[in-house]
Formats: sequence, C-alpha cells, structure tokens
Amino acid sequence: MVEHFLRLKLRLLGNSFRRSPMQLVGMVLALLYGVGTAILLVAGLFALRFVDIEIARSAEVVFGSLVVVVFTLLPLVLGIDDTLDPRRFSLFGMSNNRLAFGIALSSLISVPAVVITIIALSLIVTWSRTPLATGLAVVSAVLIVVTCLLSARVTTSVASFALSTRRARDITSVVGVLVLVLIAPVVVLLARVDWANDAVSVLGRIERVLAWTPFGASWGAPADAAAGDTTEAIWKIGIAVAWVAVLWVCWRLLLAKMLISPERQPVARRYVGLGWFDRLPSTPIGAIAARNLTYWGRDSRYSASLAVIPLIPVIMIIALLIGGVPIEPLALLPVPVICLFLSWTVHNDVSFDNTAIWLHLAASTSGRADRWGRLVPVLLVGVPVVLGGSVLSAWGYGDWTVLPSILGVSSSILLSGLGLSSIMSAAFPYPSVRPGDSPFSQPAGGSGTGGLVQGLSFVAILVFAAPSAFFAALAFLGSPSWHLWSLVSGLVIGIGVLLVGVTIGARVYDNRGPNLLAFAMRN
Repeated sequence: MVEHFLRLKLRLLGNSFRRSPMQLVGMVLALLYGVGTAILLVAGLFALRFVDIEIARSAEVVFGSLVVVVFTLLPLVLGIDDTLDPRRFSLFGMSNNRLAFGIALSSLISVPAVVITIIALSLIVTWSRTPLATGLAVVSAVLIVVTCLLSARVTTSVASFALSTRRARDITSVVGVLVLVLIAPVVVLLARVDWANDAVSVLGRIERVLAWTPFGASWGAPADAAAGDTTEAIWKIGIAVAWVAVLWVCWRLLLAKMLISPERQPVARRYVGLGWFDRLPSTPIGAIAARNLTYWGRDSRYSASLAVIPLIPVIMIIALLIGGVPIEPLALLPVPVICLFLSWTVHNDVSFDNTAIWLHLAASTSGRADRWGRLVPVLLVGVPVVLGGSVLSAWGYGDWTVLPSILGVSSSILLSGLGLSSIMSAAFPYPSVRPGDSPFSQPAGGSGTGGLVQGLSFVAILVFAAPSAFFAALAFLGSPSWHLWSLVSGLVIGIGVLLVGVTIGARVYDNRGPNLLAFAMRN
C-alpha cells in the first residue's frame, strides 16, 4: 500500500510541471531558491567541521532550530494546499495507521523534504570527529528529517482542517505579518551586537536554551558527544525521540478526526436590520459612510491595515530605544505616526471599490457626498486617537504643557492627509488588491504609478504639517508659549487642507466619473 502513496505523490509532482508557463516559471524559481538555500546551509555545515566545537555547536543549534521552526509554522502562515488530504481517502477502507504512515512517508517526495534531507546529512560531516559523535549525527539526521516532515504534516492538516474559509486564512495571514513585524526589533537588537568580539557568547547563550527544546535537541546531541558530554547527548536524543512520538500521536489523532469530519464550509451569517445603514442618516453622505464603515468591519484589506498601523510606532520606539534615545521624548512619537498612516488608508479608496463604483455613477452620487462619506470611518477612528492619544503622550512625557503641540501636529497630519487623499483617490487611482482576495496578494496590473502616488502623498502630508511641527520645536527649544501657536496653526492648516481637498476631490470625481469606472473595469 505504501508504494501506491509514493507513486501517487510522484504523479502529482509530475503533473505540477504541466501548468501554465507563468506557474511553471514560479515553480522553477521556488525550486532554485530552495536549492540555493540548501547549498548555502550545507556549505556552512561543512565549514563548521574545521572550527572549534563550541563555535560550531552554537551556530548549528541556533540556525538548525530556526529551520525546524520554519517547517512548523510556514503551512499555518501560508495556508498551503494539501495534495494528499486524508479526507480524500475516507472511502478507501484503509486503517488509520496505514493511511497515516503512507501519507507521512509520501511527504519525503517533495522539494522541502529533499532540502532538509540534504541539510541533515551534512550534519554527519560536521560531527565526524569521534565514532560516537558520528553515530549520533546519523541518528540526529534521521530525527531532524522526521521531525520537520511530521511538524509540517501536522500544521498542514491543521491549516486545511481549521483554516479552510477565506476569512480564517486572511486572519492567519494578518497574524503572520504581525509576527514578522514584531521580529524587526529583534533584528535591530542583533544588528547592534559586536559580532567580531561577542558572537560566540551571544550565540552560546541562545544555544544553551534551544538545545534543550524539541527544535534544537537533535542538532545539539552530536556536538555534545564530540565535546565529551555523552550524558547530555543521550538526554537530548531522548528529547528528540519523545517529540517525534508526540508529533506522530498528534498526526494520528488529526487524521482520525479529519476522516469523520466533513470539510469545513463558510457559514452564512444572519444579520438583523441594516447595520450602519440603520444608524446613520438616510442621505447620500450617510449611505456612503454606512457602506464604508461596513467595509472597514468586514473587508480584510482594511482590517489588515488597521492591525498593522498601531505596531509601526511600537517598532520605531523599540528601535530608537535600542539606539540609546531616552524614553521621555519617544512618548511624543506614536500619535503623529498613527495619524500619518491612518489618513493615508483612503488615498486609493476608489480602487478598493473595484467595479462597485458603478453604483455611485448609476445613482448620480455627487462628488461631495462621495468624498465626505469615505472620510467618515477615518474620522470616527482618528479623532478619538488624536484626543486620547495626545493626553496619554503628554502624561508619558511628564509635562502637560506639550499637550497643545501634540494635538496641533497630530490634527494637522490627520486632516491634511484626509484632504490630500480625497484628491488622490479620484485623480490618481492605481490597481489594488481585488475584493475577496488576500490583503497580501499582489494586485494585477500594478505599475510604478502606485509607488509614485504613495510617495508624493506622504511628502505632501509632511509639508502641510511642517508649520505646526516648527512651532512645536520652538516651544521645546525656547518659550512654552509657542505650544499654543502649534495647536492653532495645526488646526487651521489641517481644516483648511481638508476642506479644499474635499472640494477639489469632489470636482475631480464629478469630471472623471466615467474614467474611474473604466479604470475599475480594467483592474
């Protein structure tokens, strides 16, 4: 029976090369990337054969643990399609154990399996220093391959079983991006390490922890044997074997559950009433505002942005703290940064509508109603952020006299950004992710226009906020009376740019309505 699974996996792998030319090119590039990565890691493991045992152990355990973590988490983040989903064999009458073993063994026929096998076998070369170390390296190589494949098998099954709906995959993608964003401070911290003098001690401290976890135990056992720590080597092999047993039990239980559970389908929700349409006035502005508020609550393209925006100032603060900047002035940073990106979220809002823009044209919606209606969600979020965030920033800074400047700069950025976005979204729309697609997919038909529009809008927002920031700087450097001037200038310029921007954007929208519809139909 096992040979049937292996032949089936080979057939599926062969059929994957019969796709369209673009898909084939993508597969070849992915294959080359995987082979290139494997070659680099293998070369590194070969080089570790000729360095000190402690250095080799530290480097190998740290980077080996990272490889296992990647194998474990990647199916959850990417939602990889399972070509040998156990539910497809539910009517074949096979025992659960045979089915679990056959599918798990067939996982060896894949590019990731070949890559990890090559890397694991290179471990034998690294630790061929003593007979015991060489023997444990062989055992560790087998355990590493089995651990990676079973980990991927378990998380792939979880992804296909629990993350089958579009919304679940979008949420998982957002969480994955958030995790990647939160890794940035760690990268900054590692970049500040004096690797020329402290590399061994830093990697050594990390290795001493990872080597006793299921991710690094297999990688550390041969090194302990080479260093003469036979007892620790055997304990780590025991940890690795126990973890393989746990993974096998999890995989076996998941398979049994999947065989008796139908594939999860999206559940249509029942809604009472008209939601935001019941709460807002029955006017063109109220209708568009209600529709956009509904989008902000249900469309993953908006929720992804709202989830990432608060993390941007956090990353900046952590990086600056690592760079030695005192904590007090950094308390003034979050609110203006959040306002900058929040006001920027609607600068391409027409493109987010896609072909739904025809509803506005068919109903003869005025440009004024369209522009103001799209700004309501941002104002409902942005105004509380400015008011509440400014108070918290002044409290964190420890001086309440700075409150007017924080309010002025933040208001100027938010309102100016919304005014400019009202013009940009009507005059310079560019392709965006289509409704229903993943918020992290690449929009079709993208060009350099989008990047240019984004850059210009960012610069323009900062230019209009410059007077308020200038008065705030004078207040910090000289007389506190300038704080009031910062508030006044920020509000006056912000409100002025908002009103002028909405007026110009409304006229552009009225004049370019058919062009916007044609753009939406093309993209």
